[in-house]
Amino acid sequence: MLVDDLFVIKKKRDKRLLSDRRGVYWIYLVMKKYEIYEEVDIDAEFSSFEFISVGQNGRIRKRVLFTPTFKPGIFNLAFGDINNYGELDDLTISNNGDRNKILATILNVVDRYTNRFPDRYVFFAGSTAHRTRLYRIAISLHLEELSEMFDILADVNGDWEFVRFRKGLNVKAFLVKRKIHYI
Repeated sequence: MLVDDLFVIKKKRDKRLLSDRRGVYWIYLVMKKYEIYEEVDIDAEFSSFEFISVGQNGRIRKRVLFTPTFKPGIFNLAFGDINNYGELDDLTISNNGDRNKILATILNVVDRYTNRFPDRYVFFAGSTAHRTRLYRIAISLHLEELSEMFDILADVNGDWEFVRFRKGLNVKAFLVKRKIHYI
């Protein structure tokens, strides 16, 4: 199932958010050409999301984990493979050939998480400079559409001082918060 199909189904059930047509179709516009992993297991606290990456290197268990930071109201998004001990490993490079599908799935998870907790900020950075650059490129490619749904901020010095994200910034980390629109 493509994200646009899933989102249209979801929006028929959830009509309380989003006030204009551009906002209603934000994920459709951003992710219409990317598939997501549909089977995502969510824990009871709505803080851990797990799915299986299927690709050239087989089936690899992945986890997206939201944990509180030292700043109230800000939650860290950690992402990575689940190792043999059941722990999240954010340094492994799996090269499973499904990067875009994984990024689309993570976006879908962030959408679901911030829909449940719209007052929370989500902080994330790559475990390496290369991965942070990958996130910056993905956000830059879809900045207009993503900005309809999220306030997107960037830490450019690594000091937890955030500015509004714009294309071309050399970013150390991101901070996003769902925009709340009422109809």
